[in-house]
Formats: sequence, structure tokens, C-alpha cells
Amino acid sequence: MSAYLNSAGSAAVSGAGAGAASASASSSALASAVGAGDADAACQPLPVLGRDVTVPLVTGGEVTYAALDYAASAPALQRVWDDVAAYAPYYGSVHRGAGYLSQLSTDLFEQSRAAVAEFLDCRDGDQVVFTRSTTDSLNLLAQALPAGCQVFVFETEHHASLLPWRDAHVTYLNAPRTPAQAVATLERALADRDPYGPALVCVTGASNVTGELWPVRELAAAAHAHGARIVLDAAQLAPHHAVSIADLDVDWVAFSGHKLYAPFGSGVLAGRADWLQEAEPYLAGGGASRQVARREDGGVDVAWHTTAARHEAGSPNVIGVYAIASACRALTEAGFDRLVEREQSLVRRVREGLAAVPAVKVLSLFGDDAPRVGVISFVVEGWNSSHFAAALSAEYGIGVRDGLFCAHPLVRTLLGSEPQEAGECGSPEGGPGERSLNAIRVSFGAGTPDEHVDRFVGAVRELVECGARWQYRTEGGRCVAVVG
Repeated sequence: MSAYLNSAGSAAVSGAGAGAASASASSSALASAVGAGDADAACQPLPVLGRDVTVPLVTGGEVTYAALDYAASAPALQRVWDDVAAYAPYYGSVHRGAGYLSQLSTDLFEQSRAAVAEFLDCRDGDQVVFTRSTTDSLNLLAQALPAGCQVFVFETEHHASLLPWRDAHVTYLNAPRTPAQAVATLERALADRDPYGPALVCVTGASNVTGELWPVRELAAAAHAHGARIVLDAAQLAPHHAVSIADLDVDWVAFSGHKLYAPFGSGVLAGRADWLQEAEPYLAGGGASRQVARREDGGVDVAWHTTAARHEAGSPNVIGVYAIASACRALTEAGFDRLVEREQSLVRRVREGLAAVPAVKVLSLFGDDAPRVGVISFVVEGWNSSHFAAALSAEYGIGVRDGLFCAHPLVRTLLGSEPQEAGECGSPEGGPGERSLNAIRVSFGAGTPDEHVDRFVGAVRELVECGARWQYRTEGGRCVAVVG
């Protein structure tokens, strides 16, 4: 940071100075909660927004809301929110203004890029491009593929990584049943490709349906051995485990801020620069262009940036970018080893609790012993999944997800249905008690209190044993409690 900016305004960036007292207090509290030498630190959830929110129950009264839908959107860390609040008075447009606040915001924006690069252990020469989400990141990469590129993707992927490759020749690989089978399936597909040219493998790090970890390092080795590149969808991995581009030896990583304890609206694509530099800008406009001039024939000549700015046209989401960087720093400071240890204790409690209910079937590709993050999907015999999720919310104040989780082929495979069999998220065709081609997903992470998972396990057992205490109906494609 320049000497000019290294004053009262820059203090806001670091979480101190005007309007930043709460940020400093929050940072100190967080450091105290997870600091080195604290024997109880591994047992404490990180402070998140909404942890004290109460919701009404249809049976009367209120209860503290148990947010167990982290796989869709994790609550923002209090640390992140405080950092953003401290910066908000200094908000300015980046890369353009001569004024103090614009320069300050520009400096913060580029510091955030460096923080994300450090979080991902990027290699020399890698670029960090800021996007709107994982979906946006992978669509950007799809637009940057070289001519004739072949794409290989397992049917088990989230739609964000299954669908963007519309202009490429795509080979969809069947769902493997072991990590070793995943590697072998990919190796066969890559060896058989014709013609031999540029190729890209897209794979998840952790399933958004089963939570199971995929053999990313082995898949990367297989891809590179056959002359292909690989992009890692880390949307469900980055919030739960440290992700190192260098160690995993992947070419790109994509993830979303709203899965990583930051607010909505920002994402990251990080990795090799060459395909991105050679591609047409993802969006054409200011910021992506380095020089624009009229030609004598009346047209326009454009020289595009070769840096990450090439794919960041328009005024960027500075607050969203800063929030991602703040989340990266907070998770790193908390220590992933401790976060993983605590989360795995919650995974065991949920899995053991569900295993004790005979009517519950947990969905899995790789088996019970497969390592996984805090994402578990299941079905309940005799229950429509939408009905069960609605009862958890209305009668117990527990928020989970039901449906196909934007991974329709995978969920249908896990449920043993035909790939073409009808079924939509929310099960509009199924009412209470009717079978649905959907599942229920519970997900949690660094901000989840023990009480929330214990309440969830108890609620599942009570609903199965005693049934719902309220009446429900299908309305607008969802099962909802009857009121009034």
C-alpha cells in the first residue's frame, strides 16, 4: 500500500480505525476462540450471522433456528460481516478514480486478489479472476476453451460443472462406485479420445449430494498423463478443507463466496493464465479493454488486457471480493485442522443418529467408510421428501434442503431410478406420504452448534416414530404447513 494510503483510510482495510471498533473486537474474539494453545478451541463453532435468530413453530412458540443447509449457502462469518462494515464508509469505484477512496478501494481489491491466491496456494503465473459464483467461473472457463477441446465430466457433477460446456465435444462419464473406479474410468476415456488434441477434465472436490471426497490428486495425475487439463469445482471442498492448487496439481479451481461464509454475489476462478489470456473477454466493456480507438473505416480497434482484468469487465463487486478475502483469512487463522476435526465429530453424530433409525437410508457412492465433509443426503421410507423437510422446518425450526440438489443425474442414480424418469426439485407431483424422486439433505460446517445437529437427529427419529403433528399440502410445487 502506498504511503499516501497508509493512513486513516487504510486502517479501515485492516479492520481498525474509524468505524472499525466492532471489527477489531470480532477479530480479537475469534482469535481468542481458536487461538493456539486453547485446548477447547476445536469444540467451539465459529461465530456466524443468524446464530441467535428465532423462528415460529406451527405448534406454537418459537425456537432458535437450526440452519442446516450450508451446502446451498453457508451463513456469513461474523468476522467477515464486521470487516465489510468497517470498509463500507470507504467504498469507492476501483481502477478508475483519482480520488482517495477510489485508490483505497483499488488497493483493497488487489490485496484481496493476493489473499485468495495465498489461500489457494497458487503457483507463480497463476491468475485469480473474480466472478459472480462457481457457475459463473466455470462458464467463463467454458468460453475460454481452445478450438476442438474435448471435455470429460462425470454424471455425478453439480449442474454448475455439468452443463457449461455446450460449445465443446463433451463425454459424460458414468457414476463410479469407488475412487479407484473414478480414476480408471477417466483414464480409459482419455486414452480412447480421438482426435488427440486439447482436453479438459472437470471434477468436484466434494459431492454436494453425498459429501464424499473425490480423489482429486489422482484424477489430476491421470489427466496430465494423457495430455489433458483439469478444473476442480471446489464449491463444497473449500469451506471444509484447505485447497492447494500446487499440491493437488490441478490447472484451475472454482468456488463461490456464499459457500465460504461470505455474502452472495462473488466467486473465483484461479489457475493457469494461458487459455484465459488467449480467449476473447468473457464480457466486453470497460475494465477489460486496455485501449480503444476508432479506425478510418469507422470501426473500432480494441486492445484487451492480458491480466485477470481481461475477464472482469464492468465495475466489480468490491465488497463481495473483500468479503471472500476476509473469509479466506478467517478460515486460515482458525486452522483447517481444527475445523476439520470438529466437523468430523458432527458428521459422526449425524451418521450414527440416522443409522439408528431403520426407515432412513443414507445415500452414498463410495460406501460408509468414504471420507466426507458435512453434507449428508437421505430418504425416509414411507415419506415424501418434501413433506419430511417441511415438517422439520414447521415443527422443529430446522432448515434442510429437499429435491435433486442441482445434481439430477446423480440423485436419480443413487435412488435407483432410470435417468429418464420424471421428477423435479420440490416434487410438485408428490403429496404427503407419496413416493418422490427426491431426497433430503442436511449440511453443516464451521458455524454449526452441537445442539443443532442433536436437535436434527432427535427430530428425524420423532417424525419417523410418531409422524407429523400438523397437516400439510402441496402448494406452488412445495409441501407446506396448512395454516388458517
